[in-house]
Amino acid sequence: MPAADQTADHSVPPHRPGSNSLSRGFGLLGDEWSLFLIRLALLGRSKYSEFRAQLPISHAVLTNRLDTLVREGLIEKRMYSERPPRSEYVLTERGRSTWPILTSIWGWELAWVSHHSYETPPMHHRACGKDFAPVLTCGHCHQAVTARNLRAAWGPTGGWRESVPETTTRRRSGSRGTAVDHSFYPDTMAVFGNRWSSALVGAAFLRVHRFTDFQTLLGVPPGLLADRLSALCERGILEQVRTATRPDWAEYRLTEKGLAVFPVIATTIEWSERWVGSPEGPAIEITHAACGNAFHGVLVCDQCGETLSGAEIELGQGTK
Repeated sequence: MPAADQTADHSVPPHRPGSNSLSRGFGLLGDEWSLFLIRLALLGRSKYSEFRAQLPISHAVLTNRLDTLVREGLIEKRMYSERPPRSEYVLTERGRSTWPILTSIWGWELAWVSHHSYETPPMHHRACGKDFAPVLTCGHCHQAVTARNLRAAWGPTGGWRESVPETTTRRRSGSRGTAVDHSFYPDTMAVFGNRWSSALVGAAFLRVHRFTDFQTLLGVPPGLLADRLSALCERGILEQVRTATRPDWAEYRLTEKGLAVFPVIATTIEWSERWVGSPEGPAIEITHAACGNAFHGVLVCDQCGETLSGAEIELGQGTK
């Protein structure tokens, strides 16, 4: 993904009282059109006409999403012609640093989602010349990590309800939360495309399993909770499990597919803490159990083992 021109970053407008970095970050990035615009910008697109030509999107929605990304400091709008007036949209440092999130999303969709409404091209690592899948590793000990070997605890600004993603303008979805028509990240949007779905998956990673616990901790209305849980089960991200001690009760647990989405969660947490965090401290503190250090995730190439960078990643044949 070619890096855009270097630009100064922008400040972020104030968010709702009580929100933290997780609420802000997952709320902002939980919009499919915004994610795809960032992806196109990482691939070197910068003009309104280029975005319009590559997305099945109305002028009103495209203008709204670009304005949001400019307002949130991920993109800078630059005028390159006065007569006639024309502008381009260039990623800021804040926007460029989303590449690990996009890479993790693409890798997860390639590995776990077999049916798309568009062709799914492979990712190519220029440094080793091979198609690759990203692997999440610990930045301290360099071991590959999963959610199972990390420990998480709320930080100074953390909390269940404070971390529910802010409501943002999201792409329309069908019943049970399934993405409609030309969804580019269908299963990712089943997790990120709804604030309650995001909160539920995050809670599941923090070992919340029971319907009543989800409802009590997150404050989600029961009818909406049932709908979101059903949508996540239909996508194979959660599954209902009967317990041996109470066979009349069902718990909701992450499937292997659900556990595999953790790199997307981890890279989004890290981006959120860096760019929309609070001076009072992090929302969540994650420790790598194997080395005992605060977890800092690094993506590496599964083919050559080298650390990835956005500039060394390109999408293979079939890219829109």
